[in-house]
Amino acid sequence: MKHTLAVLVENKPGVLARVSGLFSRRGFNIESLAVGTTEDPDTSRMTIVVRGDDRVLAQVTSQLGKLIDVISVSDLPASESVDRGLALIKVSADSRTRSEIMQIADIFRAKIIDVGSETLIIEVTGDKSKIEAITNMLGRFGIRELVRTGRIAMSRGEKTVNGY
Repeated sequence: MKHTLAVLVENKPGVLARVSGLFSRRGFNIESLAVGTTEDPDTSRMTIVVRGDDRVLAQVTSQLGKLIDVISVSDLPASESVDRGLALIKVSADSRTRSEIMQIADIFRAKIIDVGSETLIIEVTGDKSKIEAITNMLGRFGIRELVRTGRIAMSRGEKTVNGY
């Protein structure tokens, strides 16, 4: 089972290394990790996806809470949160295929962000299945390069990780 954690930390050098080191020392694999500053420039938010049962979740949450730079740790159950990822896909596109690729991008509400003489770069945001679906559709044209972010997630409704 995958668990998504929102970890609010102090925005200081070395915090990411300490958090990721905790996972490696315990033998847990981070499946996805996204980090960025929050509305407060003194704090950063990490969205971490880890695979494991409830015991693993409890252990990881407890260990993270003991790190000095960690402000809070929250589990984000799928039913109570929304998540998104971002992918940039560079696909081969010549004059014969360009319009079909653009139609596929439009169907997925993706954006063409760069046009080259033989390529298009497409930006798509969404959940994992949406990104995989457009990647599969574009595969027949020849994907030259693909880069994806880690998953980011947020609780639905009024609940926040920072207590505001």
